[in-house]
Parts: sequence; C-alpha cells; structure tokens
Amino acid sequence: MLVTIRKQLRNHPALIPLFFFIGGGAAMSMLYLARLGLRNPDVSWDRKNNPEPWNKLGPTDQYKFFAVNMDYSKLKKDRPDF
Repeated sequence: MLVTIRKQLRNHPALIPLFFFIGGGAAMSMLYLARLGLRNPDVSWDRKNNPEPWNKLGPTDQYKFFAVNMDYSKLKKDRPDF
C-alpha cells in the first residue's frame, strides 16, 4: 500500500498538500481526544481512589478548553462543600 501511495505522489505531486493537511487534521483530532480523556474533570480513570474527581475542583479552576473573557480567580464559591 505504501508503494502505491509513493508511486501516486511521484506521478501527481499536487497530492502532497492533501496528505499533509489530512494527516495534520487527524493528528490534531487525536491530540484533542487524548486531552479530553486525560484532563477533563468528568472522566474518572481510577474509581477506587478518586471516584468523583469533579468534586475536587475549586471555583477558580479552569477546566474549559476555551473561555472567552473569564477571570476564574475572581469567582466566588457557588456550591456547598460535601
């Protein structure tokens, strides 16, 4: 299969940017999925030691990927302690 791709790229060099951008998009989507699985407070990989990791977040912790004009350091606590 790689030999066929190499022959096509030699015969049609205009396909090189196509492979580059599709490969880059696939890599970025895999990195985003890895970030969601590792950094999201809703995901619990260890149920014995930390069954509810979202309860350990403080009101000043930023867990969103992109926050528009939000200063988390000035937020007050909006929920009770359990």
